Amino acid sequence: MDAGTRNRLRARLVSLRDELLTQGSMNIPPARTDVVSTPDDDEAPLTHMTQAIASNRNRERADRLEQIRDALALVDEDPEQFGLCEVCEEPIKPRRLELMPWVVLCVACQEKHEHEHRSPGSRKHLGDFQ
Repeated sequence: MDAGTRNRLRARLVSLRDELLTQGSMNIPPARTDVVSTPDDDEAPLTHMTQAIASNRNRERADRLEQIRDALALVDEDPEQFGLCEVCEEPIKPRRLELMPWVVLCVACQEKHEHEHRSPGSRKHLGDFQ
């Protein structure tokens, strides 16, 4: 990868990191607003679902921030390794890096990894989204 492309991807990573940091975490609403009242039976499932969604988004946001920080560290500390698959050491396709500059696996290795860690019944493949 040439230095210009690497610098452009680094700038994109910084922009994505800053955007995630600016957004902050989602607030997780409490199940009840006061200690004395009991939750409304109709409202409880919605509150639980809202809490689960907020919690999942916060976890995904934290995971993405960590991936972006790792990618930035790689660009700064070992720029020649940035853009190479961690498993097969082949270059990751430019289009993939443009869309997700934090990725560390090429499509083939990502599919293999997902296949090994897929829950039963899941049929989606990374190649379905290219």
